[in-house]
Amino acid sequence: MSGNDQPSALVRAIAEIEQHVRGDGWDQPARLYALASTADLLSREPDLAARIGIEPDTPPDALTPIEQDVAGRPIEDLLVEITWPDTVTGCALVLERIVLPPGAEEQMPDDDGAAARWAQQHPARSDVRVVVGVMRDGSRASVLRIRGHEADDELIRGAELSPELGNALAETFD
Repeated sequence: MSGNDQPSALVRAIAEIEQHVRGDGWDQPARLYALASTADLLSREPDLAARIGIEPDTPPDALTPIEQDVAGRPIEDLLVEITWPDTVTGCALVLERIVLPPGAEEQMPDDDGAAARWAQQHPARSDVRVVVGVMRDGSRASVLRIRGHEADDELIRGAELSPELGNALAETFD
């Protein structure tokens, strides 16, 4: 948080993405977003900005998330290949994961397919959705939602909830 306790543009953007994705329910594939400067978008593409509902009085540092068509490709493959145009100031990734209680992985089958099925049926599993955002300047933010905790005030916020995802996203700007 900055001195005036207002969340950064990146924090606002990833919370907005999570709220948007939450509207589509759970059990979704990974979703990737480019983050563009809203002020830049308003000046370069006023018609597009109006079509996607950007208000002219939006805060000057605001970011506009633009969902990318990843066509069901594995996110690991996509992240090593993607490059962003200069107009993209950041990016964000939405992933759902299964979290198991401590020690549970000791009983997990070795085969990947069997392990995935085993985890999905584990009685103490938690489903989580994480949204990680990274800016060109290296700043990062992330939010996490646990399935069954859908209220706005139940969103968990933290700069490094998923450092490995943040690193993979940051590399898309190199």
